[in-house]
Amino acid sequence: MEQALKSEELSDAVQILPGWDYVEGRIRADFQFKNFVQAFSFITAVALEAEKMGHHPDWSNSFNKVRIDLVTIEANGVTERDILLARKIQQLAALFKD
Repeated sequence: MEQALKSEELSDAVQILPGWDYVEGRIRADFQFKNFVQAFSFITAVALEAEKMGHHPDWSNSFNKVRIDLVTIEANGVTERDILLARKIQQLAALFKD
């Protein structure tokens, strides 16, 4: 079973993930796009990557805004897999922003 990151590891990880914060036991980022189609396209791309990893984010979408929360429920905290998915999400977000 995956282990939750220790406080120092988590702090280091969040520092290298621009726009991500540690909030209420999870890492969170907010993304804003030009329009709904761009936001939804981003969500679709994230969904495909998450499915490949077998790790699924919690998210919400309102028009051109997307909020993503990552946590590994089984580990009761943020794990390396959350950090890896967050990095991939950062890369995808850059592709969808003008």
